[in-house]
Amino acid sequence: MRTTHLLYLHGFRSSPYSVKAQKMAAIVRQRFPAVRWWCPQLPPSPRAALQGVMDGIAGWPQDAGFESLAVIGSSLGGFYATALTERLGCKAVLLNPAVDPARDLANYIGEQTAWHQPDEHFFFEPGFVDELRALQAGPLKAPQHYFAIIAKGDEVLDWREMTARYASAQLRLLEGGDHALSDFDLHVPAILDFLDLEPAAGSPPG
Repeated sequence: MRTTHLLYLHGFRSSPYSVKAQKMAAIVRQRFPAVRWWCPQLPPSPRAALQGVMDGIAGWPQDAGFESLAVIGSSLGGFYATALTERLGCKAVLLNPAVDPARDLANYIGEQTAWHQPDEHFFFEPGFVDELRALQAGPLKAPQHYFAIIAKGDEVLDWREMTARYASAQLRLLEGGDHALSDFDLHVPAILDFLDLEPAAGSPPG
């Protein structure tokens, strides 16, 4: 089933203004106007973030479950995307996905600044670590639903841990790269191939 609805979930301290989110938004707008795109600003509370996403997609088609929904998740957004995919059975593209953010973000309790809007501040509360722990999904139920792009050069997350977590999924392991996937453009064709987005009316097949 083709993807008709595409959700993008950004990472910690990030936003819909991230380079990757903006590039995907432009691609969907220009090449796949029939696809519904949504990249929400996620609140710092993991529980509120996932609940907000669930509320936001509640009106999306569910005739065949959520098979026509796909989600792209970057870093912490990849962790959220996994939690969502395990619940709904949709497809997910993961970009250097966080594996154990409860452990990693325990070091970031306190006031934080937004990466793309430094004037904006938020407080990462101790209770958010417990919320992350509660969202941790178990083994992947349907590994074929996942496509993970992982960079060995990631300076934030351990590529070995990411690879082990998604070993049974479709993987693209990069010898270099970085956490932000600065060479994101090179991976767009593979992402689009996996997503199989609904083409615009009148477009030729394939």
